Amino acid sequence: MTSGLWELVLKGVWVTIQLLVCSALLGAAVSFVVGVARTHRLWIVRFLAGLYTEVFRGTSALVMIFWVYFVLPIAFGWQLVPLWAGTLALGLTYGAYGSEIVRGALNAVDPAQKEGGIALSFTPWQRLRLILLPQAVPEMIPPFSNLLVELLKGTALVSIMGMGDLAFSGNLVRLALQESAEIYTIVLLIYFVIAFLLTRGMRGLERKLKAGTGKPVGGTPDQELDRPQTTGVGGAVA
Repeated sequence: MTSGLWELVLKGVWVTIQLLVCSALLGAAVSFVVGVARTHRLWIVRFLAGLYTEVFRGTSALVMIFWVYFVLPIAFGWQLVPLWAGTLALGLTYGAYGSEIVRGALNAVDPAQKEGGIALSFTPWQRLRLILLPQAVPEMIPPFSNLLVELLKGTALVSIMGMGDLAFSGNLVRLALQESAEIYTIVLLIYFVIAFLLTRGMRGLERKLKAGTGKPVGGTPDQELDRPQTTGVGGAVA
């Protein structure tokens, strides 16, 4: 490939990384808010959080991108640029999957820990912040790592809006060179490298978080079975 085509691919990589970071931040915020809400003592809060989760897990991320980018301006007069439209659609969709990871990890904390917080007259917020989250967050990292990789692959969907991400740029280069095997192999390798770096980074984060809890990274086979796992594109089974 010429230097100009390589520059096009690298610009696509940068756009993909931007979209990944923005949608991951939004998805993480949604995951924790909705996941905690699903364990709330009030049934109406649990119901609304569960409704959100079911709606966004039960709809296609591709159709959601279409809806945000094409329908939202017609319905509400809000025209979003492709980056923010993709961020909103992917963040809300994958945040629904992440909320199940949070809910499962919180419910997996030993009930005696919660009872201890009640005995100490902690408020619900104090129990969540001081007891539940410090124990649950390290257990969320492996399934969140899988979900982050799924989100990386999901960023390719924004190419339908004409957004110059890696997938869109790769297709432009393919059209210019009339060579599918070479360019798509390069694109696959780039996605793999990004996913590998994400996985190693999340592994290091898991090791750091578990260092203060005395739990081994990875755990025993029985512990792995007890850990919230992801299914499909990131749904968790508590």
